[in-house]
Amino acid sequence: MQHNRVVSRAPGRVNLIGEHTDYNDGFVLPMGLPFATEIDWTRTTGREATIESSGFDDITFSLDDDPKDVPSWGKYLAGMASFLAADGIPVEGFRAVVQTDIPIGAALSSSAALEVAAGFGLYGLAGIEPDPVAIAKVGQRVENEIVGVNSGILDQLISATATADSLTLIDCRSLETRAITVPERARVVIMDTMTRRELVDTEYDRRRESCERAAASIGVAALRDASLDDVAQISDPLDRQRAHHVVTENQRVHDTIDALAADDLTLVGELMNESHRSLSVDYEVSSPALDQMAAFAREEPSCFGARMTGGGFAGSAVALIDATATDAFVQSVRERWQEANGVLPDLWAVDPSPGASVRVLDA
Repeated sequence: MQHNRVVSRAPGRVNLIGEHTDYNDGFVLPMGLPFATEIDWTRTTGREATIESSGFDDITFSLDDDPKDVPSWGKYLAGMASFLAADGIPVEGFRAVVQTDIPIGAALSSSAALEVAAGFGLYGLAGIEPDPVAIAKVGQRVENEIVGVNSGILDQLISATATADSLTLIDCRSLETRAITVPERARVVIMDTMTRRELVDTEYDRRRESCERAAASIGVAALRDASLDDVAQISDPLDRQRAHHVVTENQRVHDTIDALAADDLTLVGELMNESHRSLSVDYEVSSPALDQMAAFAREEPSCFGARMTGGGFAGSAVALIDATATDAFVQSVRERWQEANGVLPDLWAVDPSPGASVRVLDA
């Protein structure tokens, strides 16, 4: 039965380890955040859709429009509506009121949360039980085909499927997920450098193209299937460098899971530090601000390890720390960053939070 009013919600994410491996069919270890995007949907008549959000211009478009022609952030909802309709989900006119507390541009997947919340809401209006994996796939299509970011599925899939109180291991080839527990004595802290960069540029695509060339040159479907011996056979030095990151990063994800199971947080921290070095040196997607923030975190006695998180170039770093020292860690890093850079950064100690949901208001 179709519904006249529903509210959908989808969280942002932080990735503890496993960066730039998703579009190489690899492994990632993210978690849902307590920050989320919520959309209040009301069914309307006809084919017109209106989206509103505090601080942004209202956008009205026809569901028959090409989503690429819809202005600004309206592309995300228009793209989700168009692709879901093509997949057989009944989509009719609507008014959608969007609100979010996910920091925009902080590499915490605000766009994926918008896509996933849209998917859950449109399923809800249609009276169909949401399919989290199908919605995540459609969200990735919107990023790739409408927005123009050739990204993997990490962000959308964790937003759709995250579980409370645990990280999620995602196999980005099979899309299978598994809950991974973090010892209670550890706490995840997100550290926003307050620097911003759009991913819609050539650098992200260049990394993916390099990985695809590397995989083709050694005869594997994706770098997930490559070994370090294979990497050594790649003739192009830059492609070899990029592949080295991906292959070692996949192994670090597995090693991190083993270390968490053994309650070896020192080893988890070392793996996070190695991940950052690899992203900075081999993959070249870090930045001076991200390097500095990770370094400040590591210098704190309570920090096990720290690394950049997200696509790179700007945004946030993530640290794993001794939970008993959370307040002291946050205060110290904030003060040191402000003294060094003249701006007070945002730091958040966060717990793994559940994935997307939708509730019906007209039942």
